[in-house]
Amino acid sequence: MNRMRWRWLFGGVLVVGLVLVGWNVLRPATTGTRSFAEVREGFASSDGWLLDRHGDPLQALRVNAQGRRLEWSALEEVSPALTRMVLLAEDQTFFDHGGVAWSAVLGTLRDRLFTGVRRGASTVTMQLAGLLDPGLRPARGRRDWPQKWAQMEAAWALEAAWSKRQIFEAYLNLVSFRGELQGIGAASRSLFAKLPSGLTTSEALLLTALIPAPNGAADRTAQRACALARRHAPEIPCATLEALAQRLLRGRPPPIRQAESWAPHLAHRLLEPLQSGRTQVPLRSTLDAPLQRFANTVLNQHLQQLQENQVRNGAVLVADNASGEVLAYVGGGSNHPATRYVDGVQALRQAGSTLKPFLYQLALEQRLLTAASLLDDSPVELATPTGIYVPRNYDHAFKGWVTARTALASSLNVPAVRTLLLTGLPPFVQRLRQLGYGQVQQEGDYYGYALALGSVEVTLWQQVAAYRTLARGGVYAPLRLRPDEPGAADQRVTSAASAFLVADMLADPVARSLTFGLNNPLGTPFWSAVKTGTSKQMRDNWCIGFSNRYTVGVWVGNFDGQPMREVSGVSGAAQIWQELMLYLHPPGLQTPLHPPTPPAGVVQVATTFHPPLEPPRQEWYLTGTERSAIFLNDPAARPPRILEPGDGTILALDPDIPAGHQRLFPRMEPLLPRHHWRMDGAPLPDEANGWSLRPGPHRLELLDEQETVVAVTRFQVRGNASSRP
Repeated sequence: MNRMRWRWLFGGVLVVGLVLVGWNVLRPATTGTRSFAEVREGFASSDGWLLDRHGDPLQALRVNAQGRRLEWSALEEVSPALTRMVLLAEDQTFFDHGGVAWSAVLGTLRDRLFTGVRRGASTVTMQLAGLLDPGLRPARGRRDWPQKWAQMEAAWALEAAWSKRQIFEAYLNLVSFRGELQGIGAASRSLFAKLPSGLTTSEALLLTALIPAPNGAADRTAQRACALARRHAPEIPCATLEALAQRLLRGRPPPIRQAESWAPHLAHRLLEPLQSGRTQVPLRSTLDAPLQRFANTVLNQHLQQLQENQVRNGAVLVADNASGEVLAYVGGGSNHPATRYVDGVQALRQAGSTLKPFLYQLALEQRLLTAASLLDDSPVELATPTGIYVPRNYDHAFKGWVTARTALASSLNVPAVRTLLLTGLPPFVQRLRQLGYGQVQQEGDYYGYALALGSVEVTLWQQVAAYRTLARGGVYAPLRLRPDEPGAADQRVTSAASAFLVADMLADPVARSLTFGLNNPLGTPFWSAVKTGTSKQMRDNWCIGFSNRYTVGVWVGNFDGQPMREVSGVSGAAQIWQELMLYLHPPGLQTPLHPPTPPAGVVQVATTFHPPLEPPRQEWYLTGTERSAIFLNDPAARPPRILEPGDGTILALDPDIPAGHQRLFPRMEPLLPRHHWRMDGAPLPDEANGWSLRPGPHRLELLDEQETVVAVTRFQVRGNASSRP
């Protein structure tokens, strides 16, 4: 040994001796050392938790990207196999030293002087000090002596302020194991998909071997685990540890799967705005956990049954009528993994027939209709700027003359379009905006008469808020997702009287039987009002309804726009809606589920129909519009009109069809044999064979037997007449 090494050894022994002699006298003060309680309270999971209204966990969502942590694990919640292996590998004299293991320090000094081998001497307490204080962490892999001394001082301070149990518990929660996994909770859940209490000896060996080099290669980690097993767990074969390391440490750590996953879409909506580099406390929502779980379950069960009908996605929203609090928010029941991240509650989908109640309500308020008014469900052609619009019913059949009550409850399309002709497009557009349909931004002409049949895109969120307005007698207020969210002021959008009438029409099982029959999923053993809707080409299916306590909305379809097959208003969303309503209103409720109390401004009158198109009934009216008898005029007494071509029609000549084969056959209503046609001032030469189309503007007149013009329509023919024979 050369003289320099002897000097280093002598100096080291002298320093250690002075420290040992003066330790009791010069024990460092604990001022400035955080308490165990402060460290534990400051420990934040990288996940934010969404809780229900009662504090029950519903969904975890990562909100901190600086490290992967889970909840703090108490020492008694950690497997004894792991605590034993960590102490054997990292600090065998943990319970005997006061923060610094001097024998290990002297051994390190000896090895460095005489063999050149560098090995650590940090105790668990010293390592914890480094985890708590970033200033004590080495800048280039190893600490220098001043930094090592500062770490010792911090370890002494911890030992003076904390118990051994607290030190070891904090160490297990703060130490890194693999990649971004911090703490035994995250490591155990990620690598082994179990709680720390369930770790086996083999798993404990592998985790312990990761502590010195969390991101080391799988084979090197297995070597350390095998060496530890040979000394302290010889019953564990090395081959077992090698296989475990190769399986778990070849790539990134597996994602952590949370036990509770009931509201992922709402968690993203509420928790993602909280991401700010610091994790957040759990967030309480207005959801009801049992209802949320039930809604998830029933939706996915029905989607499974509808797979053969090419239905893959769905969503559910339930709101409390009185408070506006959302009780269930299922944004993505899905049988297709590619679309499970789409929030079906907020996704824009075509409304279908679900806007009809608000159209009829507008017509009632304008006193253009009553619930007993007769509407003609027969073919109609409407000229629009983009061509002729010909509405059809869902079943492609026409029912003739029906009351407004039946037309709404049975969701007939042609009467709805005729009602929009009465109210006008601009007032209906304005009404939809007042009800919260934010996508209705254009003027009425942009949507055309198809707006009566729901050509505009809406969200399930907007639908439930609008139908809740009906349930509340015409008073609108936004829905709420958090109990601490300030409630918006109520806005009266419609009269209470008209809301009552529309709700009564939607709750009438007889009125809806024309389309849906008497036995259907829209009925409940208590009072409820409900409306279905199906968009064109069967891309969306809705069922939205309410009792006097809750509003429930259901949508099913396909996020990618693929059409469903043979799914109607009662075979798709309605069955889910009915199950939810029955769950929300179990038998024996203390609050009776009675119909709404009639407000001021309505009156009920015994009404008969002549001819008896519908049976006599007690009908509700806005005061001043009541009628005891409804008469349908004799069709022969009604003024005739031109059905085809409609006024403003544009016809195009096909150059591939001979001119003589392109003909127009005018149609009138009612059919009056003695009436005849005049085209551009000249009688049609042969009405039975129609009129040969000619380019240009034209005027078609219908004349009675006195040669009086009783109806006129103007149309255009565009293109060149074919010269083909």
